[in-house]
Amino acid sequence: MVVPVFNECAAVGKVLDALRSRFRNVVAVDDGSSDASWDAIRKTAAHALRHAVNRGQGAALQTGTDFALARGARRIAHFDADGQHRVDDLVAMALAVAKGDCDIALGDRFAGNSRIPPMRAALIRLAALMHRVTSGIGLNDVHNGLRVLTDEAARRCELRSDRMAHASELIDLIARSGMRVKQFPTTIEYTAYSMAKGQRASASARILLHYAVGRVFR
Repeated sequence: MVVPVFNECAAVGKVLDALRSRFRNVVAVDDGSSDASWDAIRKTAAHALRHAVNRGQGAALQTGTDFALARGARRIAHFDADGQHRVDDLVAMALAVAKGDCDIALGDRFAGNSRIPPMRAALIRLAALMHRVTSGIGLNDVHNGLRVLTDEAARRCELRSDRMAHASELIDLIARSGMRVKQFPTTIEYTAYSMAKGQRASASARILLHYAVGRVFR
């Protein structure tokens, strides 16, 4: 379980408590926060790691993944620190991967009970279409931060994009990995707090722009 953390002291303690009620090995990575996030995760996470400077969510996820794989993790999950994900959704996805139903489980907010802001939904649909064209992978939701991967899938999908473009990079890596992928209904809690922390349409637009530029200059 890898939780990237950047200036989430108001929410991360509760998120980690909920995760640790169901999962033992929670790795929280403080990505150079300027608030009290580091103090919060040191008290709550089974494993607390820290970047000296802010490198981006992609870098935090890869740091946590590398740490977990080096210690023999058989499955790697990604879970956001702002409280937008439901632990019950993660449990269902982790169980499916553990049972061998798939190698990679991805959250699908369109199949869940999420009340997605219209502009946000349109941008996610656009991103899904772009990936269908460029990578040949048909997914409903391509920027959902709730994921579960086998250890082999995690090794094949090593992130190089440090910042938010990692979400699109990961989909490309999954498409090329040859691993079995399945989407699961998930509910995203669009609270005022999570929206302010980056769930606005402008954030999705920036991800798409970074992805498009990366494809052009690859």
